[in-house]
Amino acid sequence: MSSDTPTSSTALSPTSSASQVLDSDLRPSSWEDYIGQSMIKENLRILLGAAKTRNHTAEHILFYGPPGLGKTTLAHLIAKETGRQMKTTSGPAIEKVGDLASILTNLSPGDIVFIDEIHRLNKMIEEVLYPAMESGVLDIIIGKGPSARTIQLELPPFTMIAATTRMALISAPLRSRFSGGTFRLEFYSVEELAEILKRSAKRLAIEIPDDALIEIARRSRSTPRTANYFLKRVRDYAQVHNTLVTLDTVKKAIALVGVDELGLTPADRMTLEAIISKFDGGPVGVKTISAATSEEEATIEEVIEPYLIQQGLLEKTARGRVATRKAYEHLGFDYPEGRQEKLL
Repeated sequence: MSSDTPTSSTALSPTSSASQVLDSDLRPSSWEDYIGQSMIKENLRILLGAAKTRNHTAEHILFYGPPGLGKTTLAHLIAKETGRQMKTTSGPAIEKVGDLASILTNLSPGDIVFIDEIHRLNKMIEEVLYPAMESGVLDIIIGKGPSARTIQLELPPFTMIAATTRMALISAPLRSRFSGGTFRLEFYSVEELAEILKRSAKRLAIEIPDDALIEIARRSRSTPRTANYFLKRVRDYAQVHNTLVTLDTVKKAIALVGVDELGLTPADRMTLEAIISKFDGGPVGVKTISAATSEEEATIEEVIEPYLIQQGLLEKTARGRVATRKAYEHLGFDYPEGRQEKLL
């Protein structure tokens, strides 16, 4: 069916107020609206409910996982559900001990402090954070040398919520201070992403059929942030072309972004093609792949490789990276007979 032919949906209006909706407005406003991560939600309900019953502030909480899975959203939900004010900052933004002190000393009892990318905190600031989280005091050193002295400031009860994409970079002493729990966010299923997209489409005033929602979800790398990004690009495509949002529209719009049906970006495909066509499918080292694709090693290891491995398109062995049969077939290459025996 042509994407220019109206069906049961209505075409998007160029003057739609949905164009004014900010990304933050797509965040769920209640636990019922937050789709997925059911185990984390249940643990948080118990943690927050018990603290409320005892009339205490909730214990400190740490969320970790890949970008775009909802760590910041969970922090906002906790603040909303508890009715507390939340002060938001990030690891790189806290450059000096004074920056941290100004945040903590201006808190009201029960407030929440949210630190994003906490693994990027300066180690000296971490040392000051330990007693603040554990004992509710802030130790500040005034002066230098023999005349230096320590002032201890009492802090109001508060809850620290932190998020990180690099759990291994957080020191063990800091991790142990999150007595409320450390929670790992999981990737989302296609069905969960479709539910998230249905809610987002309603907020953006987009009429979209279920098969189109599923198609966007399949290409979204199991991540809600990516799914919402694709939804907005589909909306823009339909609006500019004065057409409906259909399955065909979704395929054309996302193809323009360069993402295929498995969610692979041009950089993903270039990496696999280099391994297959230039190095006989591997094994090949990351330095060689980097030189062949002009992509930084860190980008390959931290951005490209994880999703390719998750999709079963790449194997990471002791000898190097190896393209799988699925990678050959997806890119249209013939898988050499006897290749598996050659790798053994």
